[in-house]
Amino acid sequence: MKAARAVQWAGLALLAGKVLFAQDVIGMHDLSPGGISPVKGRLPGACYYCHAPHSGIGGLTPLWNQKLSTQVYNTYTSSTFTDIGNPTPPQSSPSTLCLSCHDGTVAPGQTQAYGSIPTSGSMKTLDVLGTNLESSHPFSLAVPLKDAPYLAASLVSTGTTLDKTGAVKLINGTVECTSCHSAHIQAIDTVSRNFLVLNSASGALCLACHDPNRVPTGQTNPLTGWPTSAHAIASNAVTNTPPAPLLGSYASVAQNACISCHAPHTGQAPDNGQIPARLLRGANEQDCLPCHNGSAAIYPSIFNVAAEYATGKVGHPIPTPLFPHDAAEGTLLNQNRHSTCVDCHDAHEANAVKSFPPPPAIRLSQNGAAGISASDGVTIVNPSVNQFENCLRCHGASTGKVANPIYGYLPMRTVSAGDPLNVIPQFALTASSSHPVTHDNSSPLPQPSLLSNMLNLDGVTQARAMGARILCTDCHNSDDNREFGGPGPNGPHGSKFPHILERRYEFSQAPQPGQPVLNLFPNPDLSVAGPYALCGKCHNLTTILANTSFTEHARHINDGFSCSACHTAHGMGSQSGSISGERLVNFDANVVAPNGAMPISYNRASNSCNLMCHGQAHNGTSFTSNRVPARRGKVGVHR
Repeated sequence: MKAARAVQWAGLALLAGKVLFAQDVIGMHDLSPGGISPVKGRLPGACYYCHAPHSGIGGLTPLWNQKLSTQVYNTYTSSTFTDIGNPTPPQSSPSTLCLSCHDGTVAPGQTQAYGSIPTSGSMKTLDVLGTNLESSHPFSLAVPLKDAPYLAASLVSTGTTLDKTGAVKLINGTVECTSCHSAHIQAIDTVSRNFLVLNSASGALCLACHDPNRVPTGQTNPLTGWPTSAHAIASNAVTNTPPAPLLGSYASVAQNACISCHAPHTGQAPDNGQIPARLLRGANEQDCLPCHNGSAAIYPSIFNVAAEYATGKVGHPIPTPLFPHDAAEGTLLNQNRHSTCVDCHDAHEANAVKSFPPPPAIRLSQNGAAGISASDGVTIVNPSVNQFENCLRCHGASTGKVANPIYGYLPMRTVSAGDPLNVIPQFALTASSSHPVTHDNSSPLPQPSLLSNMLNLDGVTQARAMGARILCTDCHNSDDNREFGGPGPNGPHGSKFPHILERRYEFSQAPQPGQPVLNLFPNPDLSVAGPYALCGKCHNLTTILANTSFTEHARHINDGFSCSACHTAHGMGSQSGSISGERLVNFDANVVAPNGAMPISYNRASNSCNLMCHGQAHNGTSFTSNRVPARRGKVGVHR
C-alpha cells in the first residue's frame, strides 16, 4: 500500500513540473508547497487540490477533487430584490465548488482522491464568506431570470450580458461565481487581483449586467445618470494604506466606481437586524462618510460633511432602529422620521456643485432625488425638479411629524392651517404673504429694506443677486457653507444655530402669552454676530431701524424684541378675519395674547393692532407708515 501511494505521489510530482505556470497564473489558488497562497499543503502540484485526473466528483464538474460542503446557506434578499426573485439554495449549483473552500466549513486539502492533505496557514478573513450570504452578491438565481429596470435587457431576452468580450456570462442561464471570477487566472485585472474575468476598472464588471442607460417604459431606473455622475468621473486619488478605509483596489474614485460604496462579498450586515443592506460597505449614511469626512484617504479631500454633525451642531435626524431607512420606502415619509444622505442625494446621479443655478432649481448634488409636489403635498415628483420638492418629503403633508426640542424653540402662529410643521400652506399662492419659495409671490407693496444682493457669511461682501425666488437652503444651511463664503459643504447638514439655520436668528420667548419677554436684545448688534443676522442676509437692518416701512420698527427693535414676535418666517398658513397678513405679520401666540375680549388683530391698511405683548396693551392704535417707492422686478418677498 505504501509503495503504491509512493508511486502515485511520484507521478503527481512529475505532472507538477508541467504546471509550473501555476504561481504566475492561478496565484493564491496554488496551495502547493512552493505556491504563494497563505494556505500550503504537502501535495506537490497546484491543480490537485481542486482536480483529480481520474477520480473526481462527477455531476457538477469533471474531475472535482475538493470535498463539498453540506451547509445550508442564508442567501441574499432585500426589499428591492423581490422583482427579480430570490436565489435558490446553492448546494446543487456550480458555485458549490467555490463554496467548498470559501464558506469556511471545509478546510482546503480535504480531497476525494488523496484523502486529507496536511496543510498549514489559514485563508484571509475576506476570503471566508461563511454560510450567511445575505451580504454577498446574489447568485444561483431561479431561472428563467426576471427582468428589472436597472438590469441589462439582454439578460432575459437573450441570456447574455453587455460585456462585448464575452468574459462576463451567465452560467446555465443564471449568475454563478464563475460569471465574475476565473478560478484559474488571478490577475486578468492586474490591480484588483481577485480572479476577475476582466479588468473591472470604472465598474466594468458591474456594468456588464447593470445598465444605467436603459430607459424602461413606465418604470424608473435607479441607475440613470451614473455615467456622468460625480462618483463615476471623480479623479480624486484613493489610498488604501491602513488605517485608511477600504474604498476599492484602484487608484481613484472613478476607477473604483461601484465598489467605492458596494462590496460584492463583504457588505454591511442587515441594517438594524431587519433590512438587508444592498451590498453597502456601511449602513445608510455611514456608507458615505468614509469619503465625505475630510479623510486623507481621498485626495484632494472632499468637503467634510461628517463635521456638520459634530458636537455643538445639530443636523437632520439619522435613522434609528425605531425609524429605519429603506430604499423601498415611500417618497412621502409618513410615520417614519429620519433622513439619510440618500433621502436628499442620489449617489448614482449626483454631480459636483461647481455652479449655482437660480432658484428654485434643485442643486446638482441632488440630481435624481425624489420629491413631493407642492400643489397637493402627496403627488410624487421623481426626480425632483425644484429643491423644495425634495424637502417636502418630510416637511409637507407627511404624517408623524414632531417638534423635536433639539432644534430649538418653535413659535406657535396665531393664524395656522392646522399642522404647524406642514409648510405647504405657509408658502401657498393663497397665503396673504410668504417668502417666495414654492411660488413667485411678487408683492405690490414697497420693499425698502430688500438688498440687491444677498450677503455672504461675513455680513459684508455681496453674494448671489436677489431674484424672484429663494431656496429653502438660503435660510436652512450649514453655518459654514461654501456657497456663502464658508469653508464647509453646502446644504442643511448641520448648524450651530437652531432649526439648522445658516445664521443667528433669535426668537422672543415669554413664560406666558402677554407676559414680559425673557430674552430681550435692546439696542441690538446689527452685524452678522447679532440676533437678526439671518434677516440681515437679505434685508438692510439699518433701513428697517429707520422706520422706512413701519414707524414703530425702531422702537420695538431697540427695546429688544425679535422679528419672530410679529413675523412668521415662512408665510401665512391660512386666512384670518382679524389679521390681514401682509408683510408676513403673524404673531407668535406663545408671546402675544389677546387684549381683553377682542381677538389678536392686525390691519395693514390702518397699521393698527389689538393685542397684549410684554405686559403692554395695544389698543388698535393706528401708526402712520412711511411710504417709499417700491423696487420692482426682483424679489417680491412679502405681500
